[in-house]
Amino acid sequence: MSDRSPLAFRIICATIFLGVLIGVTAVVPSTIQTNLPEDLRATTVDPFKLSDGHVLVLLFVRTDCPISNRYVPAIQRLRQEFQGQANFWLIYPDPAESSAMIRTHLERFHYAIPALRDIHHVLVNRARATITPESAVFNASGKLVYHGRIDNWYEDFGRSRVTPTTHELEDAIQNALAGKSTIPDHANAVGCYISDLK
Repeated sequence: MSDRSPLAFRIICATIFLGVLIGVTAVVPSTIQTNLPEDLRATTVDPFKLSDGHVLVLLFVRTDCPISNRYVPAIQRLRQEFQGQANFWLIYPDPAESSAMIRTHLERFHYAIPALRDIHHVLVNRARATITPESAVFNASGKLVYHGRIDNWYEDFGRSRVTPTTHELEDAIQNALAGKSTIPDHANAVGCYISDLK
């Protein structure tokens, strides 16, 4: 065997290893991508990448949750109030709710906020959401600064005040815009539980 054979063998092995490594690297991102939330055209969307340095507000809702539906005017008002300062997204975490169902829901309630299906609960977990309706506020750096109820309109399921006396979500958005902390950074929401993935 010549002196060149071991060197040639090592070069071949290194080339094969590099090819496998490149192949694995190419596959991993697409696997991760499939877990991202999707818009209603089944295109994966990362709202954090689209926030463009703005405060990000995620609102977890369901088409069939009565409390969630009663909050539509309040959600629309907040979005209008902070337009241009904070990016709002409606997040539908129930895998059983199809894009067609969500489109019908958006039309029925005249929502003017973009919607995402979070069937793998990527955003649910990042926002620590457990209820619909529930809100999560992330500052311009993508840090979760508040999660929980929109306000205290509902004391319990089926028991509501005439009007809310606290406005946790609005306060959290204003604090995030001003670079201030929200204390407490969580308030229990009342509504429909987000089921675990099966």
